[in-house]
Amino acid sequence: MSQTVFRILGATSSGSGSSLFSLLPLVLIFVAMYFLLLKPQRKRQRESRNLQSTLGEGDEIILNSGIYGFVSSVEDDYLWLDIAEHTPGKSIEIRVARSAVARVVNKAAGTQTASSN
Repeated sequence: MSQTVFRILGATSSGSGSSLFSLLPLVLIFVAMYFLLLKPQRKRQRESRNLQSTLGEGDEIILNSGIYGFVSSVEDDYLWLDIAEHTPGKSIEIRVARSAVARVVNKAAGTQTASSN
């Protein structure tokens, strides 16, 4: 009975130590992939989510497509963006998804966050 258990667990005297060392490079590769690829990607996603949730009216932003504009209205999953003045007093607005925002160029005076003070 005890010999069967040792055979199942791989605790025989020949080769048990070498099998652990043969798995070590695979484990190290997965650990390296986590710290080099997955962790920074999650950090960027968290920062992007935080940026998109703090957008407010009057913020000057740049979209992933390179369009600059001022946020004129914020709704659930999208924003209204003033991109140009068509005639004096009338501006051209486009509706964009929140996820299209690449970064905030200038925050509006009333929407300062605690981290930017």
